[in-house]
Amino acid sequence: MTGPVTKKSFSLPQDVAERLEREPNASAYVVDAVRARMRAEDLDAELARRGMTVTAEGRARARAQRAQVEQEWSPGRRAALRERSRRAAQEMLDGTDGSASAA
Repeated sequence: MTGPVTKKSFSLPQDVAERLEREPNASAYVVDAVRARMRAEDLDAELARRGMTVTAEGRARARAQRAQVEQEWSPGRRAALRERSRRAAQEMLDGTDGSASAA
């Protein structure tokens, strides 16, 4: 963690406390978990802003579809698609489309 920090004290369920006790840096673990939750909330808000409402039923359908794909597709096929998706997303962020031909 960098920058200013604030010390907090929390009451935790026993199972959560036991899990955090196994972490070499429980604070970093909690920060990562909270930031992941914040990213998910930000994504939900952005989708809502664009007119897409995320529901529990929709998440359940998406999880079921993903599980089916994971059973049907080989790990190599999934990895290749994931890599193509990452490249395309990076190209969008970089302002390139990957279709430029060599001169």
